[in-house]
Amino acid sequence: MSRPKATIVLDIGKTNVKLALVDAQTRAIIAIRTTANEVIRDGLYPHFDTDKNWNWIVAGLKEFAAEAEIGCISTTTHGACAAIINDDGLVLPILDYEYDGPDSIADAYRPLRGAFWETLSPDLPGGLNIGRQLFWLQETFPSAFGRAKSILPYPQYWVWRLSGARVSEPTSLGCHSDLWNPEGGTFSRLAEDRGWAALIPKVVHPWDTAGTIRPELAAKTGLPLDCRVVAGIHDSNASLLPHILRRQSPFAVLSTGTWLIVFAVGGSMKNLDPARDCLANVDALGRPVPSARFMAGREFGLLTEGIKAEPTAADVASVVERGVMALPSFAQGTGPYAFLEGHWTVDVETLTPGERIAAASLYCALVADTCLSLTSAAGPVIVEGPLSKNAVFLSALARIVGRPVIARSDATGTTEGAALLADGPEGAGPGAPDGPPIAPLDVDLSAYIEAWREALD
Repeated sequence: MSRPKATIVLDIGKTNVKLALVDAQTRAIIAIRTTANEVIRDGLYPHFDTDKNWNWIVAGLKEFAAEAEIGCISTTTHGACAAIINDDGLVLPILDYEYDGPDSIADAYRPLRGAFWETLSPDLPGGLNIGRQLFWLQETFPSAFGRAKSILPYPQYWVWRLSGARVSEPTSLGCHSDLWNPEGGTFSRLAEDRGWAALIPKVVHPWDTAGTIRPELAAKTGLPLDCRVVAGIHDSNASLLPHILRRQSPFAVLSTGTWLIVFAVGGSMKNLDPARDCLANVDALGRPVPSARFMAGREFGLLTEGIKAEPTAADVASVVERGVMALPSFAQGTGPYAFLEGHWTVDVETLTPGERIAAASLYCALVADTCLSLTSAAGPVIVEGPLSKNAVFLSALARIVGRPVIARSDATGTTEGAALLADGPEGAGPGAPDGPPIAPLDVDLSAYIEAWREALD
């Protein structure tokens, strides 16, 4: 029996690393492998275990090469991450953006970073701005940094590991990096002044072929020597890509995982507030998109502490009637309520598992609504990723926004979008049709919403 023609998607999220084998014709996921994305806490600073991930990736490539004819590999990763390399590899470990070390130089860095309206990038804590990461690394480890030949956005680091090609692309450069002017499509003044722009390789489209697989990697894995490696894309922009190619503006996409990121296509920049984690992302076509975000996956996990339950209608009604609320923020320094200290209005030990999950879901819906408002989002709201399977979140959001909410839970949007890069924008096709809009929650939330908002003032 002939093997299917397929694309491999390498998806490195903050929490997990995935390899997906995607049918080149139908774009159905044939197989998927997952492992934890571990952070090494010792050494110079907390950093990603790239060697462990690479060994796992190579084993997966070998497995998939035996199952299908692989024509292309597409990489997608989380943002706020860059690799500093020379011809031999990394000159410094890849910093975990949650490490607070870069905060030590924040006062010196702020005057250098430029105005929000140049970069549309907010001033974020830790290493969430790549510019702050680079400044801290350059000031703290000048000798090692001085050996750098290239600075690669994270998807393109893996492109280089796979192919030897050095490229960059706009979605990763435009992801709250401080390095990019989204409206001008050029490097920021900061990137030019610090000399970093000269180390960042040529900017290409995410679907451009960066190169072919390294011959030694082909020999090790069984991949064909002519297997293409495309330039790659920021993960939330991968989720957005199918929609900007297939939908009429305006609409909003909620890309969910560790982060919930709102992309308000057709929205407005005028209400973006850098103090509330608003920014413009840059889409695969190089256009700025009003965006806002919070750590929904992280906060949901903190609120529920890993309990498993399916909330009933009675659980939801109990939470609403009793005014059981989680008030932001539980991931301090991020999101539209970054500088508030999160807390419950009740003793959580008095809640059933169903009530606790219902309250956490309502919390995520209310903060998501704030993000939608800040980006002037209009039209239908499409939810991708883990929260697309959370019935209370979806129905509550539909009730709150009063517009169609559509769950895309049939596949991971990141994988679908990254797989599209193998054929470029012209190969997108119509895609799978939407399911029916989510029915709004059958509970009056007006008093609950008003009380939640008043509690924040």
